[in-house]
Amino acid sequence: MDQKMVVCVTGASGFLASWLVKRLLLSGYHVTGTVRDPGNDKKLAHLWRLEGARERLTLVRADLMEEGSFDKAIMGCHGVFHTASPVMGSAADPKIWYALSKVLAEKAAWEFCKENGIDLVTVLPSFVIGPSLPPDLCSTASDVLGLLKGETEKFKWNGRMGYVHIDDVALCHILVYEHENAHGRYLCNSAVVDNNVLASLLSARYPSLPVPKRFDALDRPYYEFNTSKLQSLGFKFKSIQEMFDDCVASLVEKGHLGQV
Repeated sequence: MDQKMVVCVTGASGFLASWLVKRLLLSGYHVTGTVRDPGNDKKLAHLWRLEGARERLTLVRADLMEEGSFDKAIMGCHGVFHTASPVMGSAADPKIWYALSKVLAEKAAWEFCKENGIDLVTVLPSFVIGPSLPPDLCSTASDVLGLLKGETEKFKWNGRMGYVHIDDVALCHILVYEHENAHGRYLCNSAVVDNNVLASLLSARYPSLPVPKRFDALDRPYYEFNTSKLQSLGFKFKSIQEMFDDCVASLVEKGHLGQV
């Protein structure tokens, strides 16, 4: 067995991690996934249904709040895809803490890897859109569902936002892992659009859904994301239409939305 094909994915049952496990298995990898409770059949059933899971997937217990609990999981692995993230503290909007934990975790990772001579590459996605493999929707997917049902509260403050298909994020992780010259940080984004452009696009594309046709104008700075590093490796992103089409189809299939 090629040792490079033996990898670990932390937080394997999550929104992104599940897609990453799926793509790794389809590419022939042997995957050790860490979860908090390997015996939770309901929460992990979607992973065991993945093609290749019975042959090349192992799920083991690990908890970010327990020092040393990941040692066994990563032992013997050539690479680690670290997607798990702790969220501590309390705030009116828990996403603030989630975003902060991501920033601080990456900063600590760069410092640790520099001190210990570890090859680290990071993939930094914008707002992730697409089908959800886990049975329960994460907060991001729930916000998108709310938007498609006519709610504006979670989206109205964005003003301008970058969006990327979840499958693209998973594929980008594997691309930079497999590419020997990959280094540093990679911005992972398909399109940056204003709220009202998004509202216009979605309301026209899904006229049977009560998607808001516009949002109150907000004074937000214009920005784009430079994804030339990923594009230089040959990567092509799915369009914003594709990511929302796939997302809507998944929400309908899982019973969160009626027929569109």
